[in-house]
Amino acid sequence: MPRLQDFYREQVVPKLTKEFNYKNVNQVPRLVKVTLNMGLGKEMKESPKILDSAQAELTAMTGQKAVITRARKNIAAFKLREGMSIGATVTLRRTRMHYFLDKLLNIVLPRVRDFRGVSPKAFDGRGNYTLGLKEHIIFPEIDYDKIDKVKGLNITIVTTAKTDEEARFLLAELGMPFRKGPQHWSPGRGPDRSH
Repeated sequence: MPRLQDFYREQVVPKLTKEFNYKNVNQVPRLVKVTLNMGLGKEMKESPKILDSAQAELTAMTGQKAVITRARKNIAAFKLREGMSIGATVTLRRTRMHYFLDKLLNIVLPRVRDFRGVSPKAFDGRGNYTLGLKEHIIFPEIDYDKIDKVKGLNITIVTTAKTDEEARFLLAELGMPFRKGPQHWSPGRGPDRSH
């Protein structure tokens, strides 16, 4: 069982229950899925092979095969046609999701240059959080010498939380390094990082 899943069950659930006065353990917010998305847009015109490398890199980062995303409709301003390949995506659930989040919080984010925490405001109003990374090379699986171009990446964490406040508390307790704000990050949060 992933370390983060154990930590959630043993440490986070009691804290959430106490903080928000849940009557039932099923009311406690939990993680549903994590989606990684690499949109390539303009880069596709310059180098069609970039899609293959994006798919391979996402697969290496997550341990699950990435799928190619296609345009749903024509958009003349962006020179897009319906069915055109525009990026790659991966959706992680259960065990893979917990392993990936543990790696993201304890290995990847600390590798970001001049890192001061993530924005506590990037919630969508329904308890889901989206994090944008400018460089995918901060993942340990990416070989810097073999990449053709540094790509951006969006990571969306979907929870069962009804409000952003509950989701923020859940993610902060799991170790999400939020910048100063209503729920600021402290190094003691999250599972033991000594492993």
